[in-house]
Amino acid sequence: MEHPSGMHGMGSAASFADTAGAVLFIAWAVAMWVAVAVLAYANRGPVRPWLYKTAVGLIGLGVVGQIGHFQEHVAQAAYWVAHPNAPAWMTPWANGLARGMGQVDMTKPSLGMEILHLTGNFIFLAGLVGIVQITRRVAGHLKSRKWARMGVWMQGLHGLEHVVLTLSVALGAGRAIGLSTWFGLMDPGPALVTYRVWWHFVANMIGSVILAIALYHLWREKRMVRAAYDEAEEESAPAVHGRIKREPALVGRP
Repeated sequence: MEHPSGMHGMGSAASFADTAGAVLFIAWAVAMWVAVAVLAYANRGPVRPWLYKTAVGLIGLGVVGQIGHFQEHVAQAAYWVAHPNAPAWMTPWANGLARGMGQVDMTKPSLGMEILHLTGNFIFLAGLVGIVQITRRVAGHLKSRKWARMGVWMQGLHGLEHVVLTLSVALGAGRAIGLSTWFGLMDPGPALVTYRVWWHFVANMIGSVILAIALYHLWREKRMVRAAYDEAEEESAPAVHGRIKREPALVGRP
């Protein structure tokens, strides 16, 4: 993946659809992390009616994003199996998004591809954080929370790898620098393509399996999780009604 200009379609100019897709994809990631911040802050206080549904939506968007993300890596691995000595390859829709994102600096041909994978990984990470957040109010041990935390750590490290890869290209390095490029020491060619394609395929496969296990346990524990929100709402309701009843008594006092 070191020479995106050699990828099919990467050398052409970005179309309006490429640009719009890139903007929407980045907006998707930003919206998810805004939701993560809101949930993390709101979960420190009393339960609110929208907390549970927001967490469910966050998880759902993360799952959808990772399905698309992982299928891209599956497609790349399949292409490598058929063409092991060919230049790096991405699907047409990934190429379009990369072209759109690459417009931030046209002098760095691989920057759009790096931003694309960075964005996809942070969408995945936000979904895993959503599982941690939705189970936060449940006391005791939850398998879903255990697996989600494992996924957050694993995907957090994977995301950090993409941050380093993206920054190295953005700051002018001739090659992307990271674990998946052997810190830029491997020469461009089939060996580097092979190493990077399979490095990221395996990393995403492991992360996807962890996500699937966390979701499986979350489904089994959903009543316990939902009950924690319902109980918290019931506990906070008397306090709210008490304030409402006391307020009229204050009217007319000097």
